[in-house]
Amino acid sequence: MDPLDNIMWHSLSGPHLYLAQGDDRARRYPSDVAVFSALPDDPGPEDFEALRELVGPGEVATLFRGDITVPDDWDVIDSFDGVQMTGPTMTPDTPIDARIVALGSLDVEDMMSLTSRTNPGPFARRTFELGTYVGIRLDDHLVAMAGQRARTPEHLEISAVCTDQNYTGRGLGRALVDAQLAIIIESGRRPMLHAAAHNDRAIALYEFLGFRLRRLVKGVIMRAPQ
Repeated sequence: MDPLDNIMWHSLSGPHLYLAQGDDRARRYPSDVAVFSALPDDPGPEDFEALRELVGPGEVATLFRGDITVPDDWDVIDSFDGVQMTGPTMTPDTPIDARIVALGSLDVEDMMSLTSRTNPGPFARRTFELGTYVGIRLDDHLVAMAGQRARTPEHLEISAVCTDQNYTGRGLGRALVDAQLAIIIESGRRPMLHAAAHNDRAIALYEFLGFRLRRLVKGVIMRAPQ
């Protein structure tokens, strides 16, 4: 299986192993970093049992990968469809917006506030530790940002791209994605990202920036058997 087809597992078993909880049968991110759990490429009953032990009987696990077959004794709470897109291999021609700044631990409250207003996807207090985060402040407020999430030795995911609704239409999202493209490509990796399958506006922007559809992906939120 291509690592991109099961990117959370290959991230947690590779570049993000230092963050991972679990072992070679099941892994997850700490809950204050990311919501995702992961299983090997071809999981068997023993792997799902390891995931049950990892999250705890009756507790919730979120899987996000190309294909998911949930055992009958797990209760599916919700599911969501997405698209996986791979990005360009050349850095953007446009200069990096001078207003872009690096974000870190001192910006957590502002990042939490922005994501609560814009809902770009799961975001917790330590999510910024997954990779480089950049943002734009206007009127003394963080109004847009873009970060990094899962990674393999070859690819790095752009994530949490969001703009306060009062500042949309100014090209801030594009500027931040361009900045992430430059950071990732210059690091020797190829950018990729995920978007909700119904988010036509975001998909159109990413296509304009050189991203191309790779495959459909699915997320499943499920409760472990008691």
